[in-house]
Amino acid sequence: MLEKKLKQRIINKYKTHDKDTGSSHVQIAILTEEIKQLTEHLNRHKHDHSSRRGLLRKVNERRKLLKYLQKEDEKGFKELVIKLKLKIGKKMVEEEEEKQRKEQEELDAIKKAAEEKEEE
Repeated sequence: MLEKKLKQRIINKYKTHDKDTGSSHVQIAILTEEIKQLTEHLNRHKHDHSSRRGLLRKVNERRKLLKYLQKEDEKGFKELVIKLKLKIGKKMVEEEEEKQRKEQEELDAIKKAAEEKEEE
């Protein structure tokens, strides 16, 4: 659990508007800090399985929020990933770019086939 002052600093740093306390950006930033703290705890206490379960839940929740943010606000998603230095976010960006590249290739193939058909 985060200290109140630390949590407030995170909210102030990642808020999207003045009264923002619960946007996806803020939630992801808070979860990231909690994940860092839990990871440090688990490095010291290797047999704390209940905390490990909590860590996995937080990682999964952050992943879901990142996926949502990527779908809704791609520019904000990329900025947040860079600010938080997240590996998973980079992977999601690469997957999205690969998907767009494949779609573009399919469109190009369809256009080429249509042009060839017109020439006949």
